[in-house]
Amino acid sequence: MKAKEIRKRYLEFFKSKKHVIIPSASLIPKNDPTTLFVGSGMQPLVPYLLGKKHPQGTRLTNSQKSFRAEDIEEVGDNRHTTFFEMLGNWSLGDYFKKEQLSWYFEFLTNELKIDAQRLYVTVFRGNKDIGIDKDKESVEIWKKLFTDAGIEAKDVDFSEKKGMENGRIFYYDETKNWWSRSGIPQNMPEGEPGGPDSEVFYDLGKSLKRHEESQWKDLPCHVNCDCGRFIEIGNSVFMEYVKTEKGFEKLKQKNVDFGGGLERTVLAVQGKDNVFETDLFIDVINEIKNLSGGKEYKDNMKPFEIIADHVKGTVFLASEGIIPSNTERGYVLRRLIRRAIRFGRLINIPKNFLVPLAKKVIETYKDVYTEVKSEEKNILLIIHDEEERFEKTLERAFKETTSEITKRGELTGDMAFNLYESHGMPLEFSEEIAVKEKVKISDTLKIDFKKAAEKHRDISRAGAEKKFGGVGKEAGYEAIKLHTATHLLHQALREVLGDHVKQMGSDITHERLRFDFSHPEKMTDDEIKKVEGLVNQKIKEDLEVKKQEMNYSDAIKSGALAFFKEKYPDKVTVYSIDKFSKEICAGPHVKKTSELGSFKIIKEKSVGAGIRRIRAVIE
Repeated sequence: MKAKEIRKRYLEFFKSKKHVIIPSASLIPKNDPTTLFVGSGMQPLVPYLLGKKHPQGTRLTNSQKSFRAEDIEEVGDNRHTTFFEMLGNWSLGDYFKKEQLSWYFEFLTNELKIDAQRLYVTVFRGNKDIGIDKDKESVEIWKKLFTDAGIEAKDVDFSEKKGMENGRIFYYDETKNWWSRSGIPQNMPEGEPGGPDSEVFYDLGKSLKRHEESQWKDLPCHVNCDCGRFIEIGNSVFMEYVKTEKGFEKLKQKNVDFGGGLERTVLAVQGKDNVFETDLFIDVINEIKNLSGGKEYKDNMKPFEIIADHVKGTVFLASEGIIPSNTERGYVLRRLIRRAIRFGRLINIPKNFLVPLAKKVIETYKDVYTEVKSEEKNILLIIHDEEERFEKTLERAFKETTSEITKRGELTGDMAFNLYESHGMPLEFSEEIAVKEKVKISDTLKIDFKKAAEKHRDISRAGAEKKFGGVGKEAGYEAIKLHTATHLLHQALREVLGDHVKQMGSDITHERLRFDFSHPEKMTDDEIKKVEGLVNQKIKEDLEVKKQEMNYSDAIKSGALAFFKEKYPDKVTVYSIDKFSKEICAGPHVKKTSELGSFKIIKEKSVGAGIRRIRAVIE
């Protein structure tokens, strides 16, 4: 059964259950500045899940275009993609658990003919601290469904510690089986709805030895194991609680929010063990093989999958009118295109290869999402122009990487990670260059690269917390002054270089500040002087620094800048420096800019494509 037929059957099945089919929303969120892209089917429906009446009624269904930029680095396993379709159905104060779980099981086993023996489910374990019990209602519904299908349905708790124990239904805590906009119950503000969920997993089978050959082989395998044996194909969220000052209370209107990945459902129906082997990707995979001179997919899975995924994401983002840039959505699109090109180089694909691949994607989706066909000319032009632009940058990066590797005489994990950070050069590229130049490769290259990457993530997370959570109560006065100087620098860069400048990262010590920002080219000496001069001018003006608490949406509407990679709570702190600067930030800051002293830029350099870094001090 083809993906097109599966999508159609899903919508028609729920139409037969008196649901209204609604169109997919745009990938660009409407009236929601908190996120760059629509990443699920429910996202455009949040107002209705919160109580607003939907004009189409209380039973809705669709297939929603979705994109998750946070999964870019995850692509290359058997299940993650950046662009995907989310099959969804919703009950807005209508039916609840019995109907939802029964209908979904019926759809999988009767309509799609998926073997019920391959299906496993999870439910909420309960949490005494918040006064919510185990989801026994869902357990009983699942037991009856499996029993009626001739399958024993034993329920097991703590399988993550004990293993499967021949179970069919598994309990997990709120990190796995609870949904709210803010995540786990402890993070929910008063007035926010949420509830337990029940996920359905498809078993790829023990014979593939995914667990036995994974890094988790010494731990018990269970349905939520990262080994990839079990694939989540659908999740039913039961919004039945609201958080109040007393704790959690039952909602008057109980809602169902179901989301199931089409790509993963197709995998199960077509009997594949990887989404990239389904008909949603196979034409692109075959074209990559042709362009690479006949290289086999099975021998080059990671580059094939990254290219196939990224070109699809590129087509859909470009169809929404997004163009490559160094900020926000445009930055994500640029990253997709350039990352695909780099991995194309890895398998020796000639220059300018993305356009023929994009044509394959358009052919696959033209009848379902007509915008990819109507915007084909613009999509292909965007891809072609960005490829041309990046090829020049890539040539330079290869030369610089080759020079650094040969100069050192050995390729280590730390060095390979530094090359990835500074030039965007994937580990595989650095290895290839080292082999070509006959340079020694460290025996622990990949292990050390991974450690360096994890260390960088920890530092980046700390840096983000510094931006979002402040420089800390124990920070010295010098660090606080530099924190305020960072805000002045950010706005000065926007004044001198343009509003495309956005903060991409920062790091503050008591001695200096480091500020990463989006900008396509090296700053001139004159631009550096202007920025430095503007910051010092604002310091001399003795501007007042004010602190305000407000809702995140109000802060954005008021013109406050936000670090777009971060997720913010509903209530945020905004610091304003007179009328010059306004940012969401937890502080602390000085009271007046005159406290800072003299500001000086020490260095300005590139730290990646479209990202510049400034180091500065206060004297």
